[in-house]
Amino acid sequence: MSIQSTLYPPGGFGAPKDRRGHAAGDLGLPPGTVVFSADNHISVADDIFYERFPDDLKGAAPRIWYEDGAYMVGMKGKSWVGGDFGRVLMQYDDLAGAASNNIAARIAELRQDGIEKELAFPNAVLALFHYPDKAIRERVFRIYNELMADLQERSGGHFYGVGLINWWDPKRTRANLEELKALGLKTFLLPLNPGKDDDGNIYDYGGAAMDPVWDEIEAAGLPVTHHIGETPPKTPCENNSVVVGMMINVDSFREQFAKYLFSGILDRHPSLQIGWFEGGIAWVPTALQDAEHLLASYRHMFNHELHHDIRYYWDNHMHASFMVDPLGLELIDKIGVDKVMWSSDYPHNESTFGYSEKSLAAVVAAVGPENAAKIVSTNVQNFLGLA
Repeated sequence: MSIQSTLYPPGGFGAPKDRRGHAAGDLGLPPGTVVFSADNHISVADDIFYERFPDDLKGAAPRIWYEDGAYMVGMKGKSWVGGDFGRVLMQYDDLAGAASNNIAARIAELRQDGIEKELAFPNAVLALFHYPDKAIRERVFRIYNELMADLQERSGGHFYGVGLINWWDPKRTRANLEELKALGLKTFLLPLNPGKDDDGNIYDYGGAAMDPVWDEIEAAGLPVTHHIGETPPKTPCENNSVVVGMMINVDSFREQFAKYLFSGILDRHPSLQIGWFEGGIAWVPTALQDAEHLLASYRHMFNHELHHDIRYYWDNHMHASFMVDPLGLELIDKIGVDKVMWSSDYPHNESTFGYSEKSLAAVVAAVGPENAAKIVSTNVQNFLGLA
């Protein structure tokens, strides 16, 4: 029987703003299991960057506003989140808890969906990852981190926010990480595509020039997160472009995964912990398999000799999250029960919001109650250093 017939209704789930959580009954998890979504999202509701910038810099502040009921992030009246991105935002913006101005409603909506705790990634703020003025970009990141820390404190242990840091200047990387830890945030997001330096050269995470940044990240002791969403289609798509774009986005980890292994990042920084979010887990066995084959095929050409076998790097450095991944669960022995984290992805279209109880029950059915408790609760707490 296919997953289509057991989980997905014939007409689909509809927009998240039209769904409601209704988790009830015994899912088969051990008593006392606190369901912790490892990957949710939150929008910045208010025009906080403009409000918190000093008067002499307000003209350079990104703005947040609503236009014809649509959420906008941009400058001088020009939004950076139009097109498909804007259409997607409108699918869930009406949910009471989707944005940062109602943490109580957010907690209530998630609890109705069977979720007690969450790790929340940015939404449209990701459009600022490559804001050209790096000093302004870092100021925006700091304000965002302060907002996440405030929500985290006011949530009473229900909400944990993912921070943003400077990855282009090691001295500022250190300062950002110190600020992040002082705020109480437990992790931060690094872009898969780090952009270009002031001379137009593309940053290479695996190159010697980036080692001082990795030195600071390792010294801080916080886990690194990577998330899908930075890989737009390379060619136009006239029909159903949103889902075509998502099909590309969910398969966006391989380049950075390869750099961690083959560029020696993890050999030079052996205490780094890496999390891969929203790309599922079924990609992991094939990536490990291909890496082993390519190691054997190209090792004679290497200018960096790996310190360990391929499997070591996954087992000792990495975790991945999923929402609905029956194939990944079938391959769990190839991945590792301790390396996998369940998530709702609230409030996105592809989230389990409105049917999380079915997704959670499927995890129990696939791996049993004790292993399911690790996947839906313990593993993400270990990753964040909460357990």
